[in-house]
Amino acid sequence: MLPFAHEAFEAAVVSGGGVVEPLSAATRGLVWLNLDAGALASVLAEHPGIEWIQLPMAGIERFAPLLAAHAGRGLPVWTSAKGVFAEPVAEHAVGLTLAVLRGLPEKSRSTSWADPKTGISLYGCRVVIIGAGGVAVELLRLLAPWEVDVTVVRRGDDPLPGANRTVPVSRLAEVLPDADVLILAAAATAETAHLIGAKELALLKPSAALINIARGSLVDQDALVAALTAGHLAGAGIDVTTPEPLPDGHPLWTAPRIVITSHSADTPEMTAPLLSERIRANVAALLGDGGFVGMVDPTAGY
Repeated sequence: MLPFAHEAFEAAVVSGGGVVEPLSAATRGLVWLNLDAGALASVLAEHPGIEWIQLPMAGIERFAPLLAAHAGRGLPVWTSAKGVFAEPVAEHAVGLTLAVLRGLPEKSRSTSWADPKTGISLYGCRVVIIGAGGVAVELLRLLAPWEVDVTVVRRGDDPLPGANRTVPVSRLAEVLPDADVLILAAAATAETAHLIGAKELALLKPSAALINIARGSLVDQDALVAALTAGHLAGAGIDVTTPEPLPDGHPLWTAPRIVITSHSADTPEMTAPLLSERIRANVAALLGDGGFVGMVDPTAGY
């Protein structure tokens, strides 16, 4: 377990049937607990016999070059935390959605009584979710009581159970004009960089809400600031930005009708028990008891 120890994660290794020991030629699996891809590359270069690596996050774009260097190799098996944090992240997305639709970003800053009353109800809204992973699946469950109409946009067009319709990303422009809420829940890849730019924002209705709990790179932030400043969109709720931390004085901080939550959709207190279970299951898989969970495709990068 590198580059530091973690009591709960070490207990998860033992629970899965493994033993936590210093790195050596006998090491079969590695739980990597930070985002230093260069340090991990050095470890792998010195210990090519490692068979499995557990990465600590769902979004692993920082490891993309290292993954690409291992594309086509049988080993090591790479697993990430994708799907592990779906519950808290989806919960946060719903919270941001309600905040934006109800106008809470502006109302919370008000220093005098506001009139007339404003706000949009989530009931019966048309929701477009970009991404079809664990967060999207959990969102479908959480949004069901509001009787929303959900379109899922993903790489292919395989139906996602619970969605009213599923379309490929090539049809994104077709579904944006009807969206009351657009939620970004896709992986950060070269293909998704600035997936939502000025053109896509213009396709959204002026009363639409934009929610990003994926990665900041999915949105052209300059275009978002311009849209909000021009009065377009009901508002935006974003938990992720580019860069992170978002610098003081960045135009996003003072854009109208926006709430920024500083990448707090999943806190360590929320995620430690969830990641522990992923580690336990994958240690067991390494020892032949079941299959790996959260496997990463080194070619695709997620």
